[in-house]
Amino acid sequence: MSASALGNRLKEHRARLGLTQAELAARVQVTRKTINTIENRVFVPSAILALRLAAVLGVTVEEVFHLEDG
Repeated sequence: MSASALGNRLKEHRARLGLTQAELAARVQVTRKTINTIENRVFVPSAILALRLAAVLGVTVEEVFHLEDG
C-alpha cells in the first residue's frame, strides 16, 4: 500500500472569498501561521479545524481537502 498525503485547495477557496490568511485565521480562531502551514502542506489540520475551515469557506471538507497517492 502506498502512502497518501493530504492535499488541499485552501488557498484557492480563501482567495475566491477575498480573504487574507490572517482574516481566515481569525474566523477559525487559529494563527495566520497555522493557515500558512496548512496551505503549504506542512501541517495537517485536525478534523475539527478542517470542519471549521470548510464552514467558513462555504464548502464541504472534501472540496478543501483530498488524498494524494504518493
